[in-house]
Amino acid sequence: MSFTKLVSQRLGNLKSLSTTDSTLCAETTYGKFGVKLYSPNIFRISATRDEKFEDFSYSVIASPENFKIDWKDSTDKISIETSACQLIVYKNPVRFSFQTLDGKIINEDDSLGISWIGDQVTCYKKLQQGERFIGLGEKTGSLDRRGSAYQNWNTDAFAYHSGADPLYSSIPFYIGIHHHLCYGIFLDNTHKTSFNFGASNNRFSSFAADAGEMNYYFICGNSVAEVIQQYSHLTGRMDMPPLWGLGYQQCRYSYYPDKEVLNTARTFREKEIPADAIVLDIHYMDQYKIFTWDKKRFADPHHMISELKAKGFQIVVMCDPGIKIENGYEPYDDGIKKDVFLKYPDNENYSGQVWPGWCHFPDFTNPKTRAWWAEKFKTYVEQGVEGFWNDMNEIATWGQALPENIEFDFEGNKATTRRGRNVYGFQMARSTYEGAKKLLNGKRPFNLTRSAFAGIQRYAAMWTGDNVASDEHMMLGIRLLNSLGLSGVAYVGYDTGGFVGDASSRLYARWISIASLSPFFRTHSMINSRDSEPWSYGEEVEQISRNSIRFRYQLLPYIYSVFHEASVHGLPVQRSLAIDYSHENWIYDGQYQHQYLFGPNILVAPVESYKELVKVFLPEGDWYYLYTGKVFAGNQEILIECPIHKLPIFIKAGSVIPTQKAGMNTSEKTNKLILHVYHGKKSSDFIFYSDDGETYAYQEGNFAKRKMEYIPGENKLIVGATEGSLKLHYEKLRIVFHGMTATQVKVNGEAKSLGQQIHSFFLPLEKYDPFFDPDSMGEESVLTAQLNYSPDKIEVSW
Repeated sequence: MSFTKLVSQRLGNLKSLSTTDSTLCAETTYGKFGVKLYSPNIFRISATRDEKFEDFSYSVIASPENFKIDWKDSTDKISIETSACQLIVYKNPVRFSFQTLDGKIINEDDSLGISWIGDQVTCYKKLQQGERFIGLGEKTGSLDRRGSAYQNWNTDAFAYHSGADPLYSSIPFYIGIHHHLCYGIFLDNTHKTSFNFGASNNRFSSFAADAGEMNYYFICGNSVAEVIQQYSHLTGRMDMPPLWGLGYQQCRYSYYPDKEVLNTARTFREKEIPADAIVLDIHYMDQYKIFTWDKKRFADPHHMISELKAKGFQIVVMCDPGIKIENGYEPYDDGIKKDVFLKYPDNENYSGQVWPGWCHFPDFTNPKTRAWWAEKFKTYVEQGVEGFWNDMNEIATWGQALPENIEFDFEGNKATTRRGRNVYGFQMARSTYEGAKKLLNGKRPFNLTRSAFAGIQRYAAMWTGDNVASDEHMMLGIRLLNSLGLSGVAYVGYDTGGFVGDASSRLYARWISIASLSPFFRTHSMINSRDSEPWSYGEEVEQISRNSIRFRYQLLPYIYSVFHEASVHGLPVQRSLAIDYSHENWIYDGQYQHQYLFGPNILVAPVESYKELVKVFLPEGDWYYLYTGKVFAGNQEILIECPIHKLPIFIKAGSVIPTQKAGMNTSEKTNKLILHVYHGKKSSDFIFYSDDGETYAYQEGNFAKRKMEYIPGENKLIVGATEGSLKLHYEKLRIVFHGMTATQVKVNGEAKSLGQQIHSFFLPLEKYDPFFDPDSMGEESVLTAQLNYSPDKIEVSW
């Protein structure tokens, strides 16, 4: 039978089935399907018309757990039950229904089930009443994607608009929410894929691949957070980044010559604005050729980098995949000799035009090529480079029409662009990471990528590409980061201030205040645009920028701890409110969909630069306004002023937030840990984590971790005993009580008086007149206790 002549062909009816311990396989009228259990929460569903299933994935690294399928066969259905949920497979025609153990529908196939039209395979799902869809990675649009459709086809999307699709990366994983239930679906197919969440129909949602198998993972969980944790178990979690990678990075297209780079670093220090890295765009290279330096602009890179490191700066270099076709250029000559480039079917190397001119492109789906690429970073590392920026890896070429007949090795299973394009950037980032990690001899590299696929969190941070200097793009970037976090990628950011165009002073000030509370924090601007350093917009913006960046550096103990949580559990650092308040209708409202939690306790309410007044939705619980300590009840909308120097930020009552004095870079050590305790009605805990910030020794136990518990019912704060072998540099512990009335506490049973003082996280702004314009950065009266820092358990009661 010729399937390609059929308009649409479903799997059909079940004909026969067989089982092993963790897998059920079945033949149907027009194909076959398989069900494999990876855990009680994760089911893999595969369907094909080929003779056998393919068992290969760049994304999935988890192995199925060793347990037996508990299944029952009846006349019209097969039932598979785990401790988490059950799968009902209807036989005639074959359809899949995922249900709770008491029979509530979590997710189920439409009667169309799994169908083919030619090579394209689609899975149709019934739309549930009130069902919402969130995630899907780097996608524009609203938080709730109901009524929208998207494609995954990695694209160089320069200056993309607020509804553009596709963009630079593909993460075909989304979360469905309805009737206080939630689930996740990950389509593990690297061909061009399409997702329809009820766009142009009221019957079904669907996901489709242009070719290849229908191969998806269904993930059930009791919460959105649990679904994300299960997904990150499947596709992997990030290693801890270098601590300096969490500091502020200054980038421009481009900083050159070396004197300008050093002067920029010097200015940060003179103006006492914290910063940790300067990023070099393509002009550091000799005629834009990767693995080279322009000898006129950068005569002695090693000396320049040494000077920068003496000032507390790291350097990050741009890495493009195109290898210029030029005899005598070592990477080209060596690449030809070792046969590492993408090819046409007739074995001719593919050539595409990009910054250096005509180039060949390494085939990163070939292990031999990944090893070759990794070795090329040796000179960079010897010169002191520890940060790498993978760009133009969609693959971006002039003409934007990458031929689909290019052949990819695909680990020895030949494929074309149709299958390889979406993972090219992913595998390039992998190659860079693995090479730099090996060459750095135990130190952690910083690795950033523009293009990606599901699983990228194992190898690199992501940023959202060539954005635009506008309020619309500022707000879009926040939604993109929230969505990426929902999709398992914790280390994400955007070009603060906008890459394309010129930001106004107000826009830059607002943007940097928001970006200071994002996971990856970098300013970047395009060639022939205005300067975009914090001091480039006048004294007022300089002061606002300094305050915002300093605030981030004060929060580093908290931020680093949240990154540790991401590395262990896969939860994002920047958290859409859909994670903790999934069934609260207000959070999906267009007015409030940008709001997010930075870590578990800090609520950020982004607002456009031209607004002075904004409505904020506060979820359940009580919330402290950051600047004054005023307490607002949750589950309500409030109207609050938002002058350009005050981004609306709130702290969850009951929180314990570890902070420190702001240094000029992350390598500066302070001898005092400062705990901010926000009095509330509900108990909470926070895992404070630290390690050396540089190496992988933490994986061998060289870390310090302690649980901090706030227990209002017992009027206690417990700072648990330290786990791990690392001795921290702190000598003093200062506890700052917000909203407390007690004047005395007991510390491990010993009475201690509290001091009262005026507190602010921010420096006063010179613009504001204390008599006629007294609105500076805000102050709060707090109670404080000064203690000696101890790794042992500390119990504070009142």
